[in-house]
Amino acid sequence: MTPPKKKATAKKAVTKKAAADKAAGKKTTGKKAEADKAAGKKTAVEKTASKKTRAEETSATGATEAAAAATRAEAEAAAAAAAAEEVAVTKPVSLPVDASHEAAEPEAAAAAEEVAVTKPVSLPVGANPEAEADSDADPAPDAVVDPAIGPADRERLLHGTHHDPHSVLGAHPVPGGIVFRALRPYARSVTVLSGDLRAELHDDGDGFFSGLLPLTKAPVHRLLVTYESTTVETEDAYRFLPTLGDLDLHLIGEGRHEQLWTVLGARPTTHEGVSGTAFSVWAPNARGVRLAGTFNFWDGTGYPMRSLGSSGVWELFVPGIGEGELYKFDITRPDGSHTLRADPMARRTEVPPATSSVVHASHYEWGDEEWLARRAEIPVHEAPFSVYELHLASWRPGLTYRQLADQLPAYVRDLGFTHVELMPVAEHPFGGSWGYQVTGFYAPTARLGTPDDFKYLVDALHRAGIGVLMDWVPAHFPRDEWALAEFDGRPLYEHEDPLRAAHPDWGTLEFDFGRREVRNFLVANAVYWCEEFHIDGLRVDAVASMLYLDYSREPGQWTPNEHGGRENLDAVAFLQEMNATVYRRSPGVVTIAEESTAWDGVTRATHHAGPSGFGGLGFGLKWNMGWMHDSLEYMSHEPVHRRYHHHEMTFSMVYAYSENYVLPISHDEVVHGKRSLVSKMPGDWWQQRAALRAYLAFMWAHPGKQLLFMGQEFAQGAEWSEAHGPDWWLLDPAYGAEADHRGVRDLVRDLNTVYRAAPALWQQDTDPAGFQWVVGDAAEDNVFAFLRYDAEGSPLLSVSNLSPVVRHDYRLGAPDDVPAWHEVLNTDAAGYGGSGVAHPDPVKPEPQGHHGRPASVRLTLPPLATLWLRPA
Repeated sequence: MTPPKKKATAKKAVTKKAAADKAAGKKTTGKKAEADKAAGKKTAVEKTASKKTRAEETSATGATEAAAAATRAEAEAAAAAAAAEEVAVTKPVSLPVDASHEAAEPEAAAAAEEVAVTKPVSLPVGANPEAEADSDADPAPDAVVDPAIGPADRERLLHGTHHDPHSVLGAHPVPGGIVFRALRPYARSVTVLSGDLRAELHDDGDGFFSGLLPLTKAPVHRLLVTYESTTVETEDAYRFLPTLGDLDLHLIGEGRHEQLWTVLGARPTTHEGVSGTAFSVWAPNARGVRLAGTFNFWDGTGYPMRSLGSSGVWELFVPGIGEGELYKFDITRPDGSHTLRADPMARRTEVPPATSSVVHASHYEWGDEEWLARRAEIPVHEAPFSVYELHLASWRPGLTYRQLADQLPAYVRDLGFTHVELMPVAEHPFGGSWGYQVTGFYAPTARLGTPDDFKYLVDALHRAGIGVLMDWVPAHFPRDEWALAEFDGRPLYEHEDPLRAAHPDWGTLEFDFGRREVRNFLVANAVYWCEEFHIDGLRVDAVASMLYLDYSREPGQWTPNEHGGRENLDAVAFLQEMNATVYRRSPGVVTIAEESTAWDGVTRATHHAGPSGFGGLGFGLKWNMGWMHDSLEYMSHEPVHRRYHHHEMTFSMVYAYSENYVLPISHDEVVHGKRSLVSKMPGDWWQQRAALRAYLAFMWAHPGKQLLFMGQEFAQGAEWSEAHGPDWWLLDPAYGAEADHRGVRDLVRDLNTVYRAAPALWQQDTDPAGFQWVVGDAAEDNVFAFLRYDAEGSPLLSVSNLSPVVRHDYRLGAPDDVPAWHEVLNTDAAGYGGSGVAHPDPVKPEPQGHHGRPASVRLTLPPLATLWLRPA
């Protein structure tokens, strides 16, 4: 027999005795006033510090049915079956909150009654709330529990200043059962779903919903949220444990989390069996942090994040959120104001000028295993290292990362360069900064594609046998109000001292290298590019501005360090840590310092102290800015005046082995009125090109690695502009002077070809045994001659005549153990656009000593040209 439908009266508090009577099949009756209420009257509950006024929702019909059902003396099993059938009918009823304790006083019973009538819920199949309440071994205390969020928590949540929303939202055990609370702005209703349980929560206003279910433990549940025009079923974000563990928080606090990007930022993941995205951000000064994005119409009210102890990290796992969603962090500053910030750890961003962060997970499958396996076989300072520097966005304007991958590797490989160096690819808001004012340190610029598209380009270069270096900018960052500046309302990434924070040259802010979390952010960033994007080297920008407290500052504008000196000890420690970490974690990777002063030990090991008392900075290579400025100054003079500047070409050998050097002709030398490389040369067009060719060959033969900026390889006459890139039209066969430009490019190709095949030009770049002057004081002749040696002692003779006249039978001292010399490169060759003065036959040394050597050779030196000769 099917028992009749049963409805709970829920009109008064139920005492312990009444519950026992029910279990025995007895009928419990109420007062006449309570029966009147069940007939349809609504009682207003007085609002107190812990309760909110509500409208009673139980109908008279429900009360009548409940009374009829109560007269039946059914067994407990039959009562449970009746409750199960009631769910199928599905009219919400109210469950008593305090059914497990005696209401000894009339006032307590009345208070319990008020709570009991406030929460509309539906009973789960087979459930008996009274029996569940009785099954609790520990009776609930006499205090009345209001499921609604208290006024203090409510206020903090609405204003974005709650540090622990998970403590009030979600499901929590309380006396009498489990309380469910949700904050869903704009929702019409919220229903808790768990298995067969379906319980509609009470609308408490302002987007808050709550209800109390007589359960013994919090179930795994979902939420059914109804809005004006749609209904959404979703996981409850506030039922999950944190996605960061204690070890992660400890390492963050210590500033030693070397894979910081795996725990901060936005990380699509599966957490406790549910797919979603884990969001976390370091904002220790914030009063509260909320998550805003496309998934909540940029209203973070319903997505408050929790603070994880004293770490300063805020965290929230959002189920159902996946790749491609836009987001920012809504941060409540210490003064109560709000700021909407992009994620400092974002791995993908919107295309500028849009500024949102994008949820991203990489799916790229690399194909460069062979490259990575062999790149550490030879130390970089003992290997060929010829670099083509370029600005990706303007090398071929309009091309994406993947389109560049179809053209760039083939071009660079044809020219014979061993590496490319990419001007900064990290996201930056202003294209005119060329990437040197970074706002997205963990995201490749979205202007050219996705992070996986950038990986495709790196992979293509590796498969073509070309290493990839990138410019990295840890010295400073721009002041954009949506980025890092005063990120959480106070100086955070920048130094708290305004004099230390403001960069005097660029209007930017300098990082606070003394703060361990900031150091961690930057060290992990260096590791990130090497490990996630397989970058082979980091050229660190503006190192000098980091090392000196008085950099570009007048007296009174800086404060000495603890020893009274001008060195930035925090920056020194940071650079040492960064280099040590990168070299330890990524074998074969090289770090390169753009350091324009004579700082001692830039490329010395960090554990080897120098004369200044500091350990080395630990870089692998350093840009030789002195050589660049001196040699370009010499070449800019008319040949007749070069005799007075001869030392500018020779002085570099005084300090050539003090560091491991790169000789850079970079983008900085061909912009802002400095003119392109060929345009720096004096004379007519022929002399300019001839001098350029001679200079390049001198550079390739000089101790040190070499770097050449795009466009200079074919003698572009105009300065570089990021707006249009190199003047490729100069190489169009239809252009009348195309042969002049193609000749220079052909020379660059041959320079790299001979260079890679001649270990004497690179094997002992950092060893004085690899270089000997033949003649370094021929100022009147504008002639420079020297020998380079490989590790086996095999020489290469380089001779430069930087005057516009042919010098016949020019005698140079030579080793007596080389039977003949063969010309392997001549920048005056007709194919390059030269006059064709050459040595087609081997040149034999004569026993006549010269320049302090036992033998000598007589050469015809072409005008404005460099010759390379090797043993025949």
